[in-house]
Amino acid sequence: MLRLLQLTFDFFESAAAAPASPPKPQPPTTRRPRGRIAIEKVATTAQPELLDALCAPAAFRHPRANREALLGDSVVGYEFRRARRRSIGFMVGPEGLTVSAPKWVPLHEVDAAVQSKSGWIVRKLGDAHERHRRIESARIEWKEGATFPFLGEPVIVVLDPRHGFDEAGAVLHTDAAALPGVPRLTLHVGLPHGAAGAQIRDAVQAWLMRQAKRLFTERLAHFAPLLRVRWRKLALSNAGTRWGTAHSDGLIRLNWRLVHFRLPVIDYVVAHELSHLRVMDHSPRFWDTVGTVVPDYARLRGQLKDEALPPW
Repeated sequence: MLRLLQLTFDFFESAAAAPASPPKPQPPTTRRPRGRIAIEKVATTAQPELLDALCAPAAFRHPRANREALLGDSVVGYEFRRARRRSIGFMVGPEGLTVSAPKWVPLHEVDAAVQSKSGWIVRKLGDAHERHRRIESARIEWKEGATFPFLGEPVIVVLDPRHGFDEAGAVLHTDAAALPGVPRLTLHVGLPHGAAGAQIRDAVQAWLMRQAKRLFTERLAHFAPLLRVRWRKLALSNAGTRWGTAHSDGLIRLNWRLVHFRLPVIDYVVAHELSHLRVMDHSPRFWDTVGTVVPDYARLRGQLKDEALPPW
C-alpha cells in the first residue's frame, strides 16, 4: 500500500513539473490492468459480511465459557472454575479450554497467566479443532455399502439376510482377486436391506468387539512372556480418551476401537499396558521396558494420536 501511495505522489509531482499539453488520443483497448483492478474489485464488490469474516479473529469457545480473552488474533471463551489446588492449571480438551485456580488467586493474576500461556493455548486449541474436524469427516453413514476400518484396512458393509453365518450376526469375506485400490474385505451382516442405521451400526460394533476380544487375548499372551509379567484378566473398554489401563492386580483394560488400527499399533498399546505391570509410571525406565519388545514405539504412538477414527 505504501508503495502504491509513493507511486501516486511521484506521478503528481512529475505532472506539476511538466508543461501542460493536450492529451493524446488513446487507442481503444479491452485489456485492463489485472492487479489494480483485482484489488479494487474486492474492495468494491465484496459483501460487508464477507469482509468482516475475512478480518475477524479466530474464535474458540467452550460450551460452558464464563470468561473470555483475546490471545493474539484469537478470541478464546473458556471455562473458569475455582478448585482445591496450589497453582493455576490449564486443560485443553474436546470442548475447549478450562482454567482452574485456587480460591485465593485474584482474577487479574488469572488473566495474566492466561496471557502468558497464549501461544500454547491457541496452538492446542487449533490442534483440537483440527482433530475434531478429521473425526467428523470420518463419521460413517451406516447403510449398505458403508465403509469402516478394521486392522488398518477398509471393510465394506454388505446386508445379507439370507447368509448362513458361522458367527453370530456377521462374517468377514476376503476377495483375494480385488483390483488395486478396491477394498478386498466385505462384512456380510445378517440384516434385511431395509434395516435402520442404528441396527447396522450395532451389528458391526458387536462383530468388532468379538474380534477385539480374540485379538487382544492373543497379543497379551504373546507379549507377557517377553516382558516377564502375568496378566490376570482382559476387559474391553469404550473410554473416550484412554486406549488402555493396567492395574497392579493384573487386570488389563483395552479400548475395543483399537481394532480399527493396524496390528503394529495394537501391539504398541498391548506392550505399553503390560509394561506397567513392571513399572507403574512413565519414567525413562518404563519406556526402556516398552522398547525391549516394541523398538519403534515412538512412531507407533504418533500414529495412534494422528489417525482419525470414525466416531461411534
